[in-house]
Amino acid sequence: MVEDFVFHKQTYKELKNVYGLDKRSIRNLIKKFDFKNKKHHPRPIHLVIDGTYFGERKEGTSWCVVVARDSRVHEDLVWSFEDTETTYAYVCLRERLETLGYTIISVTGDGFSGIKSAFSGIPYQMCHVHMERLIILGTTRNPQTEAGQVLLALVRTIHKHTDQETFETRLNKYIERYREFLNEKTIHPISNEQSWTHEDLRRAVFCLIRHKSNLFTYKQNKDIPRTTNSLEGHFTHIKKQLSVHNGLSKENKQKILELIFQASTTSPTKNKIKEIL
Repeated sequence: MVEDFVFHKQTYKELKNVYGLDKRSIRNLIKKFDFKNKKHHPRPIHLVIDGTYFGERKEGTSWCVVVARDSRVHEDLVWSFEDTETTYAYVCLRERLETLGYTIISVTGDGFSGIKSAFSGIPYQMCHVHMERLIILGTTRNPQTEAGQVLLALVRTIHKHTDQETFETRLNKYIERYREFLNEKTIHPISNEQSWTHEDLRRAVFCLIRHKSNLFTYKQNKDIPRTTNSLEGHFTHIKKQLSVHNGLSKENKQKILELIFQASTTSPTKNKIKEIL
């Protein structure tokens, strides 16, 4: 029944017809289901680390799960459910991995400073997709100023395997050329206070400066992933899976997530299902 509910997207109504049980009985059986311990095979790993949220942040019902995944074999190794992403949550993931015997060669993350701090001393790769997204927050996808257009074009060169020296040279030239524009201030007539005229663009530039040293870590080892796409796509499939079951409690959502992370996929093989159920 649990297999049908989690991996075959069977709703309570469909399970009721198959197993002849009412909705409450099915819900209780799923709630009482106990997990096997995940089987670990300690080895050197290139990690992809990320978190995703469930619930509504504005309504104060949100919570998240943070996951460490072996990018090469697409295996979820360790995870934890949290109220919010914190450095401590990622420190705990690292401790669990190392206690289990894994050797962490590199970490690829989305720019959340807590990941880099938690895995200090380990080569860190800033996700290229997230880097571009952070710049777009300051430029939009269709920049109206020349400075915005050039900055967006510059950050997109990281997808073309530009080397670090070339990129940093171009970034320095950009800052030199648009320094006056970036430093423009607006005086507000009523309060007479000043603010940066192009504040969002300035923030994007400083964001790129802050992450530039971690954009080319992958050059050190061809196995270091440049993006967190492996986990992002995984999270997308998981949320589609959960959307089939409207009205699930937080507890039951986490039960489903536990099984999916054990399987490392929303579409496991029969052998994998047998292993985890």
